[in-house]
Amino acid sequence: MNEILEGVLPLFSQIRWQDLLDLGLLWIVFYKILNLAKRTGAVQVLAGLGVLALLYLSSIWLELIAFNYLLEVFFSNLFLILVILFQGEIRRALAQIGSNSFFSEASDKEGTHVVEELAKGAFSLAAKKHGALIVIEREIALEYFIEEGVPIDADVSSELLSTIFQIKSPLHDGAVIVRRGRVHSAGCFLPLSRNPVLDKNLGTRHRAALGLTEETDALVIVVSEEKGQVGLAKGGALLPDVEHASLRKVLYEELRLKFKTSSISGPASVGGGPS
Repeated sequence: MNEILEGVLPLFSQIRWQDLLDLGLLWIVFYKILNLAKRTGAVQVLAGLGVLALLYLSSIWLELIAFNYLLEVFFSNLFLILVILFQGEIRRALAQIGSNSFFSEASDKEGTHVVEELAKGAFSLAAKKHGALIVIEREIALEYFIEEGVPIDADVSSELLSTIFQIKSPLHDGAVIVRRGRVHSAGCFLPLSRNPVLDKNLGTRHRAALGLTEETDALVIVVSEEKGQVGLAKGGALLPDVEHASLRKVLYEELRLKFKTSSISGPASVGGGPS
């Protein structure tokens, strides 16, 4: 036992704190990459690359000269290929650097008002079966990801949301952007999701909600015009049917606000499929 310890202890004595930091950073990077791959449907792409790697090794073992050359060319350009395949994810990660927080210029009281009005407005629209996309900007600025809409710059209110998304409104087909606790613009168009494993029954609004949240940290409330269903997209995932209380709770948690228990029950959620 003493001999084993004598052999192992010198190895530990050679480990620097920089080595531990190096390993920790590598672990964080790989953990984030795996989480991102799972959330965005990139697992299939990584699995495909794994199959090609096995075929490459097999081509060497079996001495398949032409096939081995083809795969060798592919893997020699692997870095460029990965950048092209994951350009959205890379852009999202880089966009988080030096960005501002959603409520950086709003007090907790103002934030609470915004959440309550958003939830009230969403379910009011759902009851009327008026489709809606309501985007809450957080740390990542959204100019790059949306087509510019009509400037509004108004306080958030359920009445304003109802007016924007009424059927005859020229802005009802686009999205509303909420920035720093105010309605910044309306009639904005969002990028559609490119996730190949999405449910084929998801409509354009839900795909747009997912598309933006795949590339940014925004929250998107989506109201189905067809069935009056309220959903919430975040981090490339969709909660397709949330109740009034659940929507409020998630918004409070995501925006890091102190949860406010409401004595007034919100409108009931109307079930149904996506639009």
